Amino acid sequence: MSKRVRAWVGASALGALLLCAACGTPAASAPRPSTTTSATPTPTPSSIPTAGSAPTSSRGTTAPSLPSCADRVFAGMTEDQRIGQLFLLGLAANQLGPAEVAEIQGDHVGSVWFVDRTYAGSAAIRRVANAVQAQASGPATANVRFFVAANQEGGLIQALQGSGFSVMPSALVQGGWATATLQGRATSWGQELRAAGVNMDFAPVMDVVPLGFDAQNLPIGALQREYGHDPATAGRHGTAFLQGMHQAGEAVTLKHFPGLGRVSGNTDYTPATDTVTTTNDPYLQSFKQGIEGGADFVMVAIATFTRIDPSHLAAFSPVVMGQMLRGTMGFRGVIVSDDLGATVAVASVPAGDRALSFLLAGGDLVTSKTATATHAMVVAVRSRVAADPTFLARVDDASLRVLREKAAFGLLPC
Repeated sequence: MSKRVRAWVGASALGALLLCAACGTPAASAPRPSTTTSATPTPTPSSIPTAGSAPTSSRGTTAPSLPSCADRVFAGMTEDQRIGQLFLLGLAANQLGPAEVAEIQGDHVGSVWFVDRTYAGSAAIRRVANAVQAQASGPATANVRFFVAANQEGGLIQALQGSGFSVMPSALVQGGWATATLQGRATSWGQELRAAGVNMDFAPVMDVVPLGFDAQNLPIGALQREYGHDPATAGRHGTAFLQGMHQAGEAVTLKHFPGLGRVSGNTDYTPATDTVTTTNDPYLQSFKQGIEGGADFVMVAIATFTRIDPSHLAAFSPVVMGQMLRGTMGFRGVIVSDDLGATVAVASVPAGDRALSFLLAGGDLVTSKTATATHAMVVAVRSRVAADPTFLARVDDASLRVLREKAAFGLLPC
């Protein structure tokens, strides 16, 4: 993976975007260099991987000051605060309500996302984002600020709309543009997100849908979420989107590894199985290109890939996250789950076991749509940490990885 250089400009740029009651305002990012098989049952608690199967390598970074800042913040945290950094909580109705505040203040949750489509416009989103950042404090988060995320892909998947947000065409349309054009427009879209207080995009989609399979491919192709029908096009245009967002100072998320382009079921509503993709599949090259281009996060799919790991969903698979993503792909950023809070594909697994399975398999950041599920997950992680020193090390590794990513985006108090 390419090493990335973080350059920072005057603090006034981001000071207009994020409100923090306890810390100095971070600087905004300057432009950055590019760097039929039946479904396998969802794992039961008895099939949760062991802690020893998780990778523990730390992420490399170009600037020596970033790890030292993250290390200092990490050292000053309680274990509960470290655990809280592993969770990305959905904001119900795109608002910071009492349940969300309780999760931040009581369970020390460190990141949030806007879950619903809204036409309220930039100013309304910014008010909520500012309110979220104001929750950062010594007791709650060790003065660490929040990743505030949204699904801003384009087309049918553009959560934030209204005044201040451009109408974004679908990724399939974007894939027909010159890459320089796409990169420039992605920079503009990223600037709109920054102005709204959103510093993390759940995009770009790197899934590749075979030509002619769009209608059958419910999660991606039917919604025109792919950049193209071959790995080269998807990788090239997804990376252009990524680099444009980086120029605006946005963190980006490649998704949905190892690819949902050849499944039929939409994992939001039903279990999905891929019987084609292998560990060295050509369709993985779009993800490889995005990782080499400087991806900050990679989101792992909630689907079963029978030719990779038939016993686990990808989000619970040490093969997918350890062997493939960390090993073959060389990814050193943050591995984030697709929603484990409300997705039907994991409904039969207790919420706490979903988080444990993901973390034990090598994941870092648990996405959970609801406060209720998030609390159950936090409780389960705390309980396992207290009883299992090996799992404690896995949790601390993931927490430090998240903190290093936050350091790169100016979200730490040093």
